[in-house]
Amino acid sequence: MMPLYLLLLLLTELSRVEAVQKTSGLTQDSGLMTARAGQNVTLKCSCTNDDATYLYWYQQSLGGEHVLVSTRMIHNPEATVSLAYQGRFTVVAQEGANNLVIQDLRPSDSATYYCGFLGFNTIEFGEGVFLYIQSSSSYINAVVHQPALEPLRVGDSVNLSCTIYTEPCAGEQSFYWFRHGAAQPAVMYHSEGQCEADSESHRENCTLNLAVKSVSSADAGMYYCALASCGEIVFGNGTRVQIEGGSASPRLLVYCLSMALAVSFIVLLVLAFILYKCKKESCSVCKGSATPDTVSQGADALHYAALSLNRTSERHRTEGSMEAECLYSRVKNRKE
Repeated sequence: MMPLYLLLLLLTELSRVEAVQKTSGLTQDSGLMTARAGQNVTLKCSCTNDDATYLYWYQQSLGGEHVLVSTRMIHNPEATVSLAYQGRFTVVAQEGANNLVIQDLRPSDSATYYCGFLGFNTIEFGEGVFLYIQSSSSYINAVVHQPALEPLRVGDSVNLSCTIYTEPCAGEQSFYWFRHGAAQPAVMYHSEGQCEADSESHRENCTLNLAVKSVSSADAGMYYCALASCGEIVFGNGTRVQIEGGSASPRLLVYCLSMALAVSFIVLLVLAFILYKCKKESCSVCKGSATPDTVSQGADALHYAALSLNRTSERHRTEGSMEAECLYSRVKNRKE
């Protein structure tokens, strides 16, 4: 039972690895993209999934919800752009591409843009790209400082820190952590900054912390500290999180599981052969089938003894002597 249990366990793990490696066929720009106000930018997206019927673009501003930007049927080169985005937002479709072009960029266009598709009642999205628009005449005067970080090992915990020096600005200000990693989609974390006023420089010193516990290879990437104030966003240079001694790559894991699976099959075949041989021998004994040697050995093991019977008549004595002669004639001389 143990080899069979091991075989089922290996098959389950192998299917999990294959599921991790499976992709939806959707690729798009990801990470952090920077552009200046007034410029034009193209966000690239392509879909090779045969099940896709509709392609979408969504925008998610800081602290906001996903808003539909455009919709296009997979075989239709013309896309439908939502009313709020008509004029500056257009979709270019060619050879499986579904690129979003934004003209005359504005600071309010700073947001995360997701490309997605609809297929068989399921919607899948890409990793998302955060578009950061730098204004030529900034209304916010801020400096973001992020210290460097030493490489971490799997299982370590770290507290990322960021210091923002900013002048007071009318309106609400928000703080964020933006993570861009190769193993995970781009994620924006809202953070509670602790600010203290500096009476001499008339600035505020704000500190942001992000705790990452029990890090793994999925936590590797760049972590950017950001301040949103006066309708603008200011990013730091980023802190790179490097993980040493990560887990084995999926390809190596598949190879190891395949080797273990092959060994398990060989062990099962050997056990099955041994079980078949044992069953065959036991059945031959039960049915009484034996070889001539076995019969000969059984005959050698027999012992004969003479019988003496009292007969009342002479006829009986004659028959008894004849039987005795026949009986003794069957005794085998072991000295021969």
